[in-house]
Amino acid sequence: MPHSDDPHPTQPRQRRKRAYHHGDLRAAVIDAGFALLAEKGLDAFSVAEIARRVGVSAAAPYRHFADRDEIVAAMATQAARELTAEMRDAVEAAGDEPVERFAVTAGVYVRYVARRGAGFNVIFATRLQKLRDESLAAAGRELIDVLLDLAVATGRAPAEALVLMERHIALAHGYVGLFRDGFFPQRNALDEVADHAIGGSRDLTRRASAQ
Repeated sequence: MPHSDDPHPTQPRQRRKRAYHHGDLRAAVIDAGFALLAEKGLDAFSVAEIARRVGVSAAAPYRHFADRDEIVAAMATQAARELTAEMRDAVEAAGDEPVERFAVTAGVYVRYVARRGAGFNVIFATRLQKLRDESLAAAGRELIDVLLDLAVATGRAPAEALVLMERHIALAHGYVGLFRDGFFPQRNALDEVADHAIGGSRDLTRRASAQ
């Protein structure tokens, strides 16, 4: 309810109408969803909370999405694409050494999930499989292909590279999960935790090479 001293009580509603009548409500819902994920995680994901944050009615997000899972799928698709792009950039900047090129993606993952809240647990969420979302499936495959190709480039056969990639993902996801849960002392900034993930992946790959 507007305050009684508000000289233009209808102005906020008018601003919201101008903001979304061109069709950018979908993007606003996704942005608010990422913010909610980063703050509270997937279990607390709520369409009503997203609508509140965007400043629209609880029914408004359903103009673009059939249900909660479709919103999550759209976010997962965007997350997979963003992660793929950021990993490729980091790999190109890492030089030519295959172990290092693979390891830096662990740091990218830690920083990305800490910032956006969407990791492999969202991109490959079991509950989204029923949607058969082709865009999400393609984005997920591209992300996995980048990581698997980097693992193969360290000198592994495809089957061995797959195991290495799985361990690499588990390590990076574990680090960022513990970071988000407050496990690390406050002196451990995000960049430091990301560096630990990179070092852990580097050691993992080199130990596997020595076996």
